[in-house]
Amino acid sequence: MSGATDDRPTLVEVLPKAGLVYLEKGNLSELLCKPKIMPIKSVSLERLEAMEQQAENFRKSNPTTAMPK
Repeated sequence: MSGATDDRPTLVEVLPKAGLVYLEKGNLSELLCKPKIMPIKSVSLERLEAMEQQAENFRKSNPTTAMPK
């Protein structure tokens, strides 16, 4: 990378011997990242829905008699 021209301003570090250290950056700009692909439904939600469907099918196929008191 030596010899590469850079249009950004160079920052000179100044480290004080005592006190606080401040950092200044010039020309802040937006940084865009790649979009993340998110699942429409999570795997755990799909499992839960499948379990609920199985329970509903079981309840419909095995009707219960009167509830005990």
